[in-house]
Amino acid sequence: MTTVTAPADERVGRLELIWEERPGVLGWLTTVDHKRIGLLYLFATLAFFLAGGVEALLIRTQLAQPDSHVVSPGTFNELFTTHGVTMIFLAVIPMQIGAFGNYLVPLMIGARDMAFPRLNALSFWLFLASGCFIYAGVFMGLAPNAGWFDYVPLALREYSPGLNVDFYALGLIFNGVSSIAAAINLVVTIFKNRAPGMSLNRMPLFCFAILATSFSLLFALPPLTIDLVFLELQRLAGFHFFDVAHGGDPLLWQHLFWLFGHPEVYIIILPAFGIATSIIPTFARRKMIAFPLVALAELLVAFIGFGVWAHHMFAVGLPTIAVVFFAAASMMVVVPSTIQVFAWTLTVTMGRPQFKAPLLFIGGFIVFFVLGGLSGITFAAIPIDQATTDTYYVVAHFHFIIFGAAVFPLLGGMFYWFPKVTGRLYHEGLAQAGFWLTFVGTAATFFPMHVVGLLGMTRRIYTYSDDDGWSAYNLVETIGGYVLAAGLVLIALNLVWSRLRGAPSGRDPFSGGTLEWVTPSPPPHYNFAVIPRVSSPYPNWDAEDRAQDVRNLDRGARVFDDGHEAVASTVKDGYLDDVLEMPSESPWPIVVAACVTVLFVLVLTSHFLAATAFAGLAALALAAWHWQEPE
Repeated sequence: MTTVTAPADERVGRLELIWEERPGVLGWLTTVDHKRIGLLYLFATLAFFLAGGVEALLIRTQLAQPDSHVVSPGTFNELFTTHGVTMIFLAVIPMQIGAFGNYLVPLMIGARDMAFPRLNALSFWLFLASGCFIYAGVFMGLAPNAGWFDYVPLALREYSPGLNVDFYALGLIFNGVSSIAAAINLVVTIFKNRAPGMSLNRMPLFCFAILATSFSLLFALPPLTIDLVFLELQRLAGFHFFDVAHGGDPLLWQHLFWLFGHPEVYIIILPAFGIATSIIPTFARRKMIAFPLVALAELLVAFIGFGVWAHHMFAVGLPTIAVVFFAAASMMVVVPSTIQVFAWTLTVTMGRPQFKAPLLFIGGFIVFFVLGGLSGITFAAIPIDQATTDTYYVVAHFHFIIFGAAVFPLLGGMFYWFPKVTGRLYHEGLAQAGFWLTFVGTAATFFPMHVVGLLGMTRRIYTYSDDDGWSAYNLVETIGGYVLAAGLVLIALNLVWSRLRGAPSGRDPFSGGTLEWVTPSPPPHYNFAVIPRVSSPYPNWDAEDRAQDVRNLDRGARVFDDGHEAVASTVKDGYLDDVLEMPSESPWPIVVAACVTVLFVLVLTSHFLAATAFAGLAALALAAWHWQEPE
């Protein structure tokens, strides 16, 4: 064991003084620390996940028996719409990008913070405000009610005269600003803030997944935003983008929406891939098989996903040649996904696996991903797609992917990185019990939907007759939903109890391979006392490099403690490029977010002049932000 000398202790103390943020509530409101922001994202998204889960249970309770009247038809419309919007835009995607991406990416690449710390804070406050904006409509009885994909003409003023659809459209425009800011920040951080020595071929697979997701967001969100702007212009100002009588086309909405909507599936699933590629090598006790192919496959999934959007539109009468093209693209996207499945399973079988809770959740993820993928391939068969459009068969496929294949890795990731974030160990027995309850509940909830969909049950149906032959399947689905909820509650109780009473974890309880396990648990504000040396994709397993870090700290090399400093490196090879003075905590991000929030509220209520004034205030706040200390 190498001894750290007094000068090294003095350097660590100096870094603490330089990077430490103020304590208390004010510190959290003004923070720019990526770890604190990641935790803020986590707690906010968990709250929205809880809301979406309650909505799902109400939907399942209404459908548990035929001719049920637990909620009214109008409330049911609001429930399934808000459930979809919540889970996609306010829970799963921001949890992956905002919570896991924010907290882990700088630690995994050996950085001290994100590339743009204040922009990072702004993206969170905009996200939180957009979620509160949408849920203000829920509590006012004006929740979105035209389905999460909000098809026109149903969403136009003639059929939805209230503010329900306006809360949806403006809320998602608002939310999109946050997501684009977060995506830009992650792309720049991954390209420019890697520790010297971390060339692209040594970057963790989790970071490749986050990079692919961020690029997908940057290209997918603009079509959705344009679509929503068109919708609001037609609803508020009398434009005719989707009105056939005035030269518009309702299919324009579908094309623009699904230009976002299908890449969104891969936006959700790619971070799950990244979490799997972090957990599997740790518990299989070996490096990931076919590392370069897996990295390439993650990028290819994002790329090919942009050529698949119209397979959601096979029933609208597209030209045959276009339908065939999109059917072929739907088949092609299976190839990079299959590469990863083989790599995951081979790594486990060729290693010495320890089936602890994180790896169990990844096993559940692989099962549901394969099952959901197999049903997804059937949609590439044009006749099957046309026959099952808008049935519960689609709902089953979608939820096996979105919940089984996306949420299970998030749950596994919570257990895997829990010791790093809290410095405490979780309870393994309760964690495994939570896994089995969640696994059984997920299978029981969503698998019968395949059958009931093939029997003709359409999605968004409020109630049904006992003569339809769907009763038994719906009852099993509802029971499964409550079992799933019980599993999630057990997981939450385990994590809360472990945070308060869990045994100390130490720096690296699982012998993980990536750089976050080099830091203390929980990591200090500055992350790394010395910028780590990297010579492989699994740097924590390189004992000589870690010993060199200790020697560097002792002699003051690669410490960068003359100020709030971080390093920049070259994009491809990871050579040291510059030493950057990073911005410190600031009140301006939350001030800008508050001004933008009022702006959207005023647009919603058609106070356009006042909205313009608050746009000006937001601009002034931005000017003050950069006048004080440019980012």
